[in-house]
Amino acid sequence: MPTIDLEVVELALEEIEAYRLRHIDNLEQREAAVKMRTSTSTYQRVLNSAYGKIADALVNGKAIKIIKHT
Repeated sequence: MPTIDLEVVELALEEIEAYRLRHIDNLEQREAAVKMRTSTSTYQRVLNSAYGKIADALVNGKAIKIIKHT
């Protein structure tokens, strides 16, 4: 199916960064929060948001678009 025909899930840059720090750099929550210059609770909120959006895209066959702002 052409990408243009897919529904789109938008991920903010901060969500991608949170996901990258956890799953590519293998950082724990506290370390990742420090790198992002945020609290651990805010980091966890951003990461959970990314998880939900990525899961929606994978399970429902949607495209992922990375945006600068939430």
